Amino acid sequence: MRYLFSTGLVAAISAGVSLLRGTRDEPITWRVVLSWLSWGITLSLAIGAVVDMRRERTGKLVDADSPQSVKKAKKAQRLQFKSQKALADAQHHAKDRR
Repeated sequence: MRYLFSTGLVAAISAGVSLLRGTRDEPITWRVVLSWLSWGITLSLAIGAVVDMRRERTGKLVDADSPQSVKKAKKAQRLQFKSQKALADAQHHAKDRR
């Protein structure tokens, strides 16, 4: 349910409703077609972002071009740094015991 109310998805849906109201009685021109095409791209990007958020939260692979992959890479770097620090501390304590 949390994914249905993401900011991007709500914004895309409200923009679609506004576009529908604005173009309902207008003739179809190239500007109207471009507006609808732009809205479709916006909606698909919002849906893709929701899918990536869900994949990232469940631990599944996220595409490299997704903003969620940057978040996952930073998390992996932090974990690697912590494990290297723990290993160095353990080696230091082992050396001190000798």
